[in-house]
Amino acid sequence: MKTRILAALAFATALTGAALAQAPATSTQPAKPVVPPPAATAPTTTAPATTAKPATPAATPATAPTTAAKPAAATDLLDINTASAADLEKLKGIGAARSAAIIKGRPYRGKNELLDKNIVPKNVYEDIKDHIIAKQAAR
Repeated sequence: MKTRILAALAFATALTGAALAQAPATSTQPAKPVVPPPAATAPTTTAPATTAKPATPAATPATAPTTAAKPAAATDLLDINTASAADLEKLKGIGAARSAAIIKGRPYRGKNELLDKNIVPKNVYEDIKDHIIAKQAAR
């Protein structure tokens, strides 16, 4: 009886150990999202300047272009709560009918409401989600 209990405990410990051994593999996953931001930051003119500096300061400027790119991208975002029909129609997959539906459904708390309220289909939303924003009116 004791042998069976010990064997069951040993088996459970082995399974737990195997599960814990998998944890480092998932910790390498966040490294992949780090790779695309340098590709997104096309200004390579700053990269040679940072390589001339010591390795520690180079890590700090490497994060600076990604944060600098985000505010620049924020100015390019189209606010679905205030955009005109003509501006909305410039988005991929948005024509006169969908722009009218977007305007009719205002105000939006978030851009995902276009999908939640069935105003645009999922494939169109996937195409435009990185180009739109739903700003809230000041109260």
